[in-house]
Amino acid sequence: MSSPEAFLTDEQRELLRSMSFGSNSGSEIVSPKSTVLDPHNKLGKNISATNGNLKHDRRSLSGKSGRPKKSGAGGRGTWGSPLDTSGEVCVDRNDPNYDSDEEPYKLVTIPATESIQEYKNNIGQIIEEFFLTDNVEEAAVGLRDLKLPEYDHYFVKKLISMALDRHDREKEMAAVLLSSLYADVISPEHLFKGFVRLVESADDLVIDIPDALDILALFVARAIVDDILPPSFLQSAVQGLPEGAKGHDVIHLAEKSYLSPPLHAEIVERRWGGSTHTTVELVKSKISALLNEYRESGDKAEACRCIRELNVPFFHHEVVKRALVMAMEQKNYEGLLLSLLKEAADEGLITSSQMSKGFTRLADAIDDLSLDIVNARDLLSQLITTAVKEGFLNASYTLPPPNPKSKENGDEAVNAKANLLALFKQKATDIIQEYFLSDDVGEVIRSLEELSSPHLNAVFVKKVVTLAMDRKNREKEMSSVLLSSLYAEVITSEDVAKAFLNLLETADDTALDIPDAANEFALFLARSVVDDILAPLDLDEIKEQLKPQSLGSDIVNTARALLAARHAGERILRCWGGGSGWAVDDAKDKIIKLLEEFEAGGDILEACQCIRDLDMPFFHHEVVKKSLVMAMEKQNDNLLKLLQECSNEGLITVNQMSKGFTRVADSIDDLALDIPDAKEKFDLYVENAKRQGWLMPSVNVGSKTQSLSNCEHVNDR
Repeated sequence: MSSPEAFLTDEQRELLRSMSFGSNSGSEIVSPKSTVLDPHNKLGKNISATNGNLKHDRRSLSGKSGRPKKSGAGGRGTWGSPLDTSGEVCVDRNDPNYDSDEEPYKLVTIPATESIQEYKNNIGQIIEEFFLTDNVEEAAVGLRDLKLPEYDHYFVKKLISMALDRHDREKEMAAVLLSSLYADVISPEHLFKGFVRLVESADDLVIDIPDALDILALFVARAIVDDILPPSFLQSAVQGLPEGAKGHDVIHLAEKSYLSPPLHAEIVERRWGGSTHTTVELVKSKISALLNEYRESGDKAEACRCIRELNVPFFHHEVVKRALVMAMEQKNYEGLLLSLLKEAADEGLITSSQMSKGFTRLADAIDDLSLDIVNARDLLSQLITTAVKEGFLNASYTLPPPNPKSKENGDEAVNAKANLLALFKQKATDIIQEYFLSDDVGEVIRSLEELSSPHLNAVFVKKVVTLAMDRKNREKEMSSVLLSSLYAEVITSEDVAKAFLNLLETADDTALDIPDAANEFALFLARSVVDDILAPLDLDEIKEQLKPQSLGSDIVNTARALLAARHAGERILRCWGGGSGWAVDDAKDKIIKLLEEFEAGGDILEACQCIRDLDMPFFHHEVVKKSLVMAMEKQNDNLLKLLQECSNEGLITVNQMSKGFTRVADSIDDLALDIPDAKEKFDLYVENAKRQGWLMPSVNVGSKTQSLSNCEHVNDR
């Protein structure tokens, strides 16, 4: 081995020689920067010599400051600061390990105008309401009232994007709506442009929705069959696409799979079950008919059955309103009609929120009703008192004040609205604080339904994150679990996206009070994507509405970086240590136990209830994976029947089902070491799933095809 002196400069050799012989000659005067590393110093500190005296220098050999980072991101066992992404990265192209993907890049964003931002927010509400009511005329009026026809192509893109990961009913409704709005409300040019934008965004959509390409192709084919897109669209759309883009696959599927076969028009029109367009007027007439029949027969069981068969739980407030109007018009039937409402409430057929909404709608129309019914307001007050006393209306419900009818009352209306918002925030704070103490998600859901303010759900989501920001990791984990539990049952992804947009717009102010707010916001945002509440595409839409170079924009970039890291899913799920929420290992143990119990007992309904009790819809792909593996190991196809039942009930979504099959396909080679016929069995399972309809036919997965799509999943290997 070479002598250590071979690596020293002349000045350092002189210093070493003087130290070795205890010399105190002039050679001890050396440069202040000259240092020597003490081989016995385990901490790696430097020894400097100045004027013959030795002392420890706390500075690192790297020349960097040894002070701790201000953000506290450094240290052993940490990820580092998520926001520390703005530094220059030097990439040596001559390095043997050089990877071109590591080259620095710059995201180019175009700030959206305020009119576009407002338009996007409004059309999201219009589409969501249309999916609930199926009222084409109301959607058309809402779109006209925006008075921004130059942005109608955004509406086309948003409508189909929101329908992609929903049921066939919503897809059919979206196709019917476009046909209804064509030419009258949306010009052919904007409809054409909207479909072009959709095809161009296929690469992003397929990340979150595995069968997005097939569904987009079917939407294109349906538009051509409905004569709202010209056949020349197929050629025009391809010309503007870059080589290798997923949009080429969309056009190819539309042309070859859906528009070329014989009788393709009828096949395409019935692909989503045919027209499901049910007018609001038809539903209202059915409600009136069942109430009239009940008034004559007095059979509550039959009336409840008819309400259930309507299959419009989101429209039950109309049942309440019409029953109350009938009770006010015909006083001798008041007791009978209130008895029906009480029975429906006791059975859980009409929820407390729908009940309150029915009373509120009647109160809003009480002035018009007073023209036909004398003392209508007094009668309504009596009905409210009786309903509260009988227990099927919340005791806190009060008759809303009359609507202001003149401009002079405009300020009063604004103040009243502000007071209602302040009251909602206070109640939301109380609900969340109680949840932090009790960890009772069910109680939060019941409390939100009683508030009957779905239009303020984004305010509630914002309050959940805000209250958790300056608390411990336990509360942060509880907040993420709460949002996952509320999603799809109470809140929507649009509510969550709107809440995060509001949070990021005020991130600079929040950072003044909470120093680590930026990092926490980034983790909350990334956690929402991992939990399948937000799609990766939603991050782009959020960033478009933020100011460039703002802290909020940096937080979105940080969330992207966290999600792009290796094993990102599991790391983000554990970012707060699990807290009071579920841990990945615990969840897997519970899934295995419920599947083993089902295999022994064979009770499908009990197994489905256990899956619901897990309360982890974002982790149902693990149920699919474990079921398939256990079916292979134990030669028990009853587990496939469980998956089919979960699919039929909507308990496991198409996306989660596809993820589960994908994860089995990824590990099929390892499974084959323990199960010799694993590949053959898995191919049979895939074929059976597609035939039974709980795995989309477009899904390309099997023992020979090891990849399904670019969908993100939690890596547990």
